[in-house]
Amino acid sequence: MMQDKAMQDKMMNAFAEQTKNMYNPMRKINALLVENMEKMTDFQLEALKAYSHMGLSQMKSATEVKDADTVRDYSASQAEMMSTLSKKVLEDAKTMADMSMEFKAEVEKILEESRSQAFNKSAGEEAKPAAKAASKPASGSASK
Repeated sequence: MMQDKAMQDKMMNAFAEQTKNMYNPMRKINALLVENMEKMTDFQLEALKAYSHMGLSQMKSATEVKDADTVRDYSASQAEMMSTLSKKVLEDAKTMADMSMEFKAEVEKILEESRSQAFNKSAGEEAKPAAKAASKPASGSASK
């Protein structure tokens, strides 16, 4: 009876360990996903804020147009703003792509660690029965 309890405890502990090992990579990926979403959201909010600021400053400049000279100045500032906006959009797109690639690399790293751990565990488990099998004939031949 006591032996059954010990065996049941051993099986439950092994099951708990396997479950932990199975869910650990998913937990890491979920945490990484949340962190990445937070970074991207913060980045996008800051970008939106910058774009809004550019648009509002141009609208304010438009309200100051009163004569030919201010129309010329406003037109020049529009061209400059469009150039700045184009550069910012390209930089932001590159930053978002870099963030995505970093996320992808981190996920691949977690998956590789998980595969490596699973391989090492299975290799270790295969070695144990082989060691036991090798020790049995030796003990069996000693008793003959």
